Amino acid sequence: MPRVTRRRTIAAAPADIWALVSDPYSLPRWWPRTKRVEGVEGSGAGAQWTQVLGTAEGRGVRADFRCTAAEGRRIAWQQQIPGTPFERHLKAYAVEVRLEADGEGTAVTVVVAQTLRGLSRLGGPMMRRGQGAVLDEALDGLERALT
Repeated sequence: MPRVTRRRTIAAAPADIWALVSDPYSLPRWWPRTKRVEGVEGSGAGAQWTQVLGTAEGRGVRADFRCTAAEGRRIAWQQQIPGTPFERHLKAYAVEVRLEADGEGTAVTVVVAQTLRGLSRLGGPMMRRGQGAVLDEALDGLERALT
């Protein structure tokens, strides 16, 4: 699965960042284009939620996610793609956030792994650049929310 990684040190304690990234309801505060989160069920690994993403046209697009790992300072979630409109273009989409103490702050690493489907695979390089921009925005959002 092609992966895009961004890392930044944020001037906040790991516990404060963990509280934000491990709560799906906090996604609108820091994850790009997230308008709201609905229907959170459970917590930690196995939790599920629906993320409503805003489009350039102002419409909302619903995407379902499931937390696949939430241990220590690492959380990961993946999009539930089968049977959704995303299925035409994506085979898999997963996000991972890792936190490490770094002097006075916390080193935050965000990784997106995605596998494109069909002709969409031809746009792989553009998708990786686009995902890099999304991850930069996510780190900007974390910084704004915490500092």
